[in-house]
Amino acid sequence: MRRICDYALVGDCHSAALVGRDGSIDWACFPRFDAPAVFCRILDVNRGGSFRVAPEGPFTSSRAYLEDSNVLATTFTTPRGVLEVVDCMPVFRGGASGTHVGTRHALLRRVRCLSGEVHALVEVAPRFEYGAFAPRIRQTSWRTVEVVGGADALWVSSSRALAQAENAAHARWPLRAGEEAWVEVAWTPSFVERSAADAPDLVDFRQRLDDTLAFWRAWIARCAYTGEHAREVRRSALTLKALTYAPTGALVAAPTTSLPEEPGGSRNWDYRFTWLRDASLTLISLLVLGYRDEADAFRHWLRRTSAGRAEDVQIMYGIEGHRLLPEVELTHLEGHGGARPVRIGNGAVKQLQLDVPGELLEATWLYARAGGPVTPSNWAFLSGLVEEVCRDWRSPDQGLWEIRDEPRHFVHSKLYCWVALDRALRLAGSLGLPAPLERWAREREALRRYLLECAADGWFPQARGSTSADASTLLIPAVGFLPVAHPLVRRTVEEVRARLGADGLLYRYHAPDGLAGGEGAFLLCSFWLVDVLVHDGRRDEAEALLSRLLSLANDVGLYAEEAIPHSGEALGNFPQAFTHMALVSSCAQLSAVRAVSAPVSAEQPRDFAEFALEHLLSRRSWREPLTPGVPASVEQLVRE
Repeated sequence: MRRICDYALVGDCHSAALVGRDGSIDWACFPRFDAPAVFCRILDVNRGGSFRVAPEGPFTSSRAYLEDSNVLATTFTTPRGVLEVVDCMPVFRGGASGTHVGTRHALLRRVRCLSGEVHALVEVAPRFEYGAFAPRIRQTSWRTVEVVGGADALWVSSSRALAQAENAAHARWPLRAGEEAWVEVAWTPSFVERSAADAPDLVDFRQRLDDTLAFWRAWIARCAYTGEHAREVRRSALTLKALTYAPTGALVAAPTTSLPEEPGGSRNWDYRFTWLRDASLTLISLLVLGYRDEADAFRHWLRRTSAGRAEDVQIMYGIEGHRLLPEVELTHLEGHGGARPVRIGNGAVKQLQLDVPGELLEATWLYARAGGPVTPSNWAFLSGLVEEVCRDWRSPDQGLWEIRDEPRHFVHSKLYCWVALDRALRLAGSLGLPAPLERWAREREALRRYLLECAADGWFPQARGSTSADASTLLIPAVGFLPVAHPLVRRTVEEVRARLGADGLLYRYHAPDGLAGGEGAFLLCSFWLVDVLVHDGRRDEAEALLSRLLSLANDVGLYAEEAIPHSGEALGNFPQAFTHMALVSSCAQLSAVRAVSAPVSAEQPRDFAEFALEHLLSRRSWREPLTPGVPASVEQLVRE
């Protein structure tokens, strides 16, 4: 069984595939992220299907993305020579604007002998609809094979001879130094007729690779980041872009389903959808990096998806805006490492999660401060969200961790209800927008007092009346509710680290949540701790933790959702947008704080440092509460 960290991502901003260190593509969905997988060996070694290109015989391998791209190069070293395989999902020439009006929906692989003589082995063994059945395979010419089954068809084309087997297309190509071969697997609906005459030639193959490299390099060239750990930040930015569904601007939480949060465990979920919380925070990260186009596209997607009605907003949607995401167990799959059940769809879609309006208002506030427009229709929608908060904030909910248990009065949920009201008041005041300011201010004050009462024991627990810690309370100073040096915040940080820490990383919580089994340390939470330490003046601790987190990337710079603390082994869906977003934010926070005391060089644009200082809130709200009347000590809070 391949480990989760053994994979690299390739994508075309419509879908994605995972490529193993051994040259096997073990996960791919066409034509969209959330379509049924055509290769899913990652979820079942025997039934899942794969697309493998590797040398014959023993080898060692190393790999890296080609510079400034999501095009992967894997180098195989054998006793007889060295073979390189370059993998991509092609995009159209001229697509650097990000519009992606079309794509071929394909996997393209270039096989080149770098030295000596190597026999390259190719096996294309699709298993459509998550390995539900073996398709029909038919050879249509000496270099083309048709694979058909159900709603899907794959067309295998190469520059050298292919052969047909019962359940696969395969080849064995002898290559000497300097020689190369190409193989492409392109998807179409099964009703589309194609013939060998439609197969691309060598010029087509080369042009598609060149166009794809040009697309990624043009996109990352617009990155404005010049701060700490720029190489890791740029890789995260490229990953986040690859997780964006270009036709709508939606962003998936991850391109996979059911990679387990515990080895052999049952906490296996489908992440190929757009959570408003995840997308909002990720797009803030892209905004910090200078990508206004992505923020604009997401705003348009949200407006169209919600139809402008605040009362109809869900916590998540399909990438094309569909609302029904029924959760189904695929009982025919054994799961990654035996982790069952394998699920598609997500039953959390109809949960009440009260923090979502606050996440959207926070994103809008930062977007507006960066120069983005807030139109009358946008404001009508946002005002409706605020009214929903005023109506519902006193209710319990399932929280951002989506517990499948009785609802609770989560501190994080109430905190973001406060954020929704606070940012709405600030938007209305700064832009002169119509709003019931006095009523919203009263509700904000009621939330402030409610939250402070939750900390009656001198720190903020997971929920009102709870004695359990929750890493999400680390966000209290980040949103400006209390300054980072406040005794309540410092005590909360101490409790979170003491109760949830393990080998320097943090778990989300240890409280019951209605689910069996456990999970790994949640990397997002550890990045939140980095931010708190940075702004509390504990920079050495922050930098040590950040270095530890950066070391948990796999060999090509990708992160899963979670990790086993003592070993760093990756767990959960992969790669995870939330983790890459947090990396961008933490590195920018560190850079912003350093910029306070260091003059900006003539070579470094001031706009990045100024934006990070203002819009990541490093200069003010981490140190001062945004709302007056906060008690200065625990004793004063108790007296109140």
